[in-house]
Amino acid sequence: MPTGAILARFDLVHPKILTRNSRLFIVAFGGGALISAVALVLVPEGASKLSPTLAAVCFSAGGAFFYTLDRYLSQLKSSMGQLVAMLSDFIPEAIALGAAFAVGESTGLILALLMVLQNLPEGFNAYEELAESSSIRSSKLLASFFCLAVAGPVCALMGFFVLAQAHEFVAGLMLFAGAGILYLVFQDVAPESKPDSGGLPALGAIAGFLLGLIGNMLISVA
Repeated sequence: MPTGAILARFDLVHPKILTRNSRLFIVAFGGGALISAVALVLVPEGASKLSPTLAAVCFSAGGAFFYTLDRYLSQLKSSMGQLVAMLSDFIPEAIALGAAFAVGESTGLILALLMVLQNLPEGFNAYEELAESSSIRSSKLLASFFCLAVAGPVCALMGFFVLAQAHEFVAGLMLFAGAGILYLVFQDVAPESKPDSGGLPALGAIAGFLLGLIGNMLISVA
């Protein structure tokens, strides 16, 4: 996320380097990576450890939570709403990541890869949105993104040391986060990445998903 924010800051200072379609490609790439995290890791792994009823409850709860959070942030009209939304799916993912590594599952590797792929474009897009819609100084804005990044290792360590054996709880978190990610993609990323003409951003979504798919297949073979 901080890397994406730094790239976005550079883009705002030198706006002629990236075209509008290039920016849309970056946003769509993040959307593709998000969907690949849901389709390849979060939902399959979460559902494999829960009953169909419990899996449905956890997934539905995630969708309802993110819908409610989105409505609340829209009414609040806070310039920090985008950061809160990013944290709300980042934290469950990080906890699941730590738990996966603790039990020696290869899922941890692919989830770590997908988190990098999704958070860099998310950081890029969120920084540009916040820079344009708020009066926060760029230095404070960048500092907030670095603080967000610290939450990842903290949550991963909690998953590693505390929740490694709580298989059903971590599986529920995966499904919860998966539903939230799907909501964010179709509510924010997909509309934001649609251009007036041309299909380059749509190819960005394909490229993001493809990288997740290749990484998942390579790790599965290994």
